Amino acid sequence: MKKVILFSLFLVLGLVTSQFLPGFAGDHYSLVKTCSDTLLFVCLAFIMINVGREFEVDKTRWRSYTQDYFIAMATAAFPWIFVALYYMFVLLPDIYWSSGEAWKENLLLSRFAAPTSAGILFTMLAAAGLKASWVYKKVQVLAIFDDLDTILLMIPLQIMMVGLRWQLGVIILVVTLLLITGWKKMGAVDMRQDWKAILLYAVLTFGITQVIYLGSKYWYGEEASIHIEVLLPAFVLGMIMKHKHIDSKTEYNVSTAISFLFMFLVGVSMPVFFGVDFTAQAASATTITAAQPFMPWPVIAFHVVVVSFLSNIGKLFPLLFYKERMKRERLALSIGMFTRGEVGAGIIFIALGYNLGGPALMISVLTIVFNLILTGFFVVWVEKLTKSAYQAELKKQELE
Repeated sequence: MKKVILFSLFLVLGLVTSQFLPGFAGDHYSLVKTCSDTLLFVCLAFIMINVGREFEVDKTRWRSYTQDYFIAMATAAFPWIFVALYYMFVLLPDIYWSSGEAWKENLLLSRFAAPTSAGILFTMLAAAGLKASWVYKKVQVLAIFDDLDTILLMIPLQIMMVGLRWQLGVIILVVTLLLITGWKKMGAVDMRQDWKAILLYAVLTFGITQVIYLGSKYWYGEEASIHIEVLLPAFVLGMIMKHKHIDSKTEYNVSTAISFLFMFLVGVSMPVFFGVDFTAQAASATTITAAQPFMPWPVIAFHVVVVSFLSNIGKLFPLLFYKERMKRERLALSIGMFTRGEVGAGIIFIALGYNLGGPALMISVLTIVFNLILTGFFVVWVEKLTKSAYQAELKKQELE
């Protein structure tokens, strides 16, 4: 519970800092922003390498995972679709409902609602002594597939934002090679996996993507640059590592500290909202979402509650499957998928890179904060449902 509260606290602290940073940094703000963004991407790569390390499947039984992947994909898709429709038809005037640009922007921005925070969920369920339960074992598979689907679907969304150019072929080729390598070499490469090594890998992964971006920008200009986000390369790097579980206190503390720093930096990356002339800002915006007039804070709060409700209703999809299990187990599995965290925050940061903003951005950020605050309640609910089902199953086995 303490970890979840700190996640929310660091994100909020970053948001507050973002409002005063331009004034404090003055003429050096551009340099400070570059350093902050670089550190944020390194932290994101570190987190995604660890998510990839958790991705363990038996390749000889790949067909048995088909249903799990379908369920995880739908569990990620429904919150995304519900939030995208809400952003389109509630937040935007009807003149934009048929706009392809508006759809592209909102489909990307609303993708934050898709991913479950695997790290938070696994840690809290394990701490509750539920590692042997069906819910824990199944949620491990679904949450990782959920994150993988989120990463993969970000690629066509980013391609939609960039448009059809020859660079698109390069991005597709790189993605295809990464996926093939990840599958063929999964868990096969013996590499150091202490926090220092993973941090080095994160720096190198980000460095390679930046070299590709800056090189293509130098030769072809900003509009024709090749920008490969660190999400997939970092995830695949974690996938190919021979799985080693290092459970020392130092490893846990460093990993947690980097996650806290990441959440803080996501908050710092947000645009300034206080003391801003939103009318002038909207008039100079280059995207439809950023051009929307800002809303009063009580209205923002209302939308945060509605978007949270829609995204969590979409996460209930697993309840309709696994009919051989008790209903309380399926409900616990679905509620466990409510948890949000680093990957969703990373998607919001990526959306910022495309100049998406306006009230929809603030609603998205505050929705993550709100769901992080509720995560403790979600996990306690999951714990009670899982323990009661687990005890019932043990009694049934004793009677047999």
